[in-house]
Amino acid sequence: MNVIEVADLRKSYRAPDGARVPVLNVPQFSLGKGEQLALQGGSGSGKTTFLNVLAGILLPDSGSVRIAGQDLARLREAARDRLRAMHVGYVFQTFNLLQGFTALENVLLAMSFGHGADRGRARDLLARVGLSDRAAYRPRQLSVGQQQRVAIARAVANRPSVILADEPTGNLDRTNAAAALALIRELCGEVGAALLLVSHDNDVLSAFDRTLRMDELNRVESPVAGAGR
Repeated sequence: MNVIEVADLRKSYRAPDGARVPVLNVPQFSLGKGEQLALQGGSGSGKTTFLNVLAGILLPDSGSVRIAGQDLARLREAARDRLRAMHVGYVFQTFNLLQGFTALENVLLAMSFGHGADRGRARDLLARVGLSDRAAYRPRQLSVGQQQRVAIARAVANRPSVILADEPTGNLDRTNAAAALALIRELCGEVGAALLLVSHDNDVLSAFDRTLRMDELNRVESPVAGAGR
């Protein structure tokens, strides 16, 4: 069973001169339940745009993106938000934690958009990522590695069908990067989520049994650097 199915996906951006700049042209892509795939791509290859389209943060110009059997482009914004909350966990490179909220509150807030806030599970997740003693800390009071672990706990909080991870080790030193990667993969296994992880780090890529290059997936001949990472 596939949790992600993409067909004839196209996405472009408007350049300052008004021209349309193609970023994505993906004829077909799928990811099965529980599968873990690393997607390799350099700057300008469209990888972040691809993840954002899969998450429903951006809509495609054409084509279909099905998450858990539902075509995102056919859903109204509110329904798309609900689908994302229930089925998609996203680990951002820059963490995107809410600075005015504690670690526990960041996890609870994510849960409130899905199955409902569960303080006991949120605390258990923070303990699972080694932060039971940091639940009341705000992001600025945490190290970079600790912030990433909060972001990982938040991503799996709703037991999603798929985790999307955009360069999740990019801001970490080698030791913390290895620990974060192992944690993401282990927690995905525990909740039964598929994992699509984007990276250009060979150490990260070598940890996966299956890898795919963005230029094999994306048929845009010359994505513009900066238009879509």
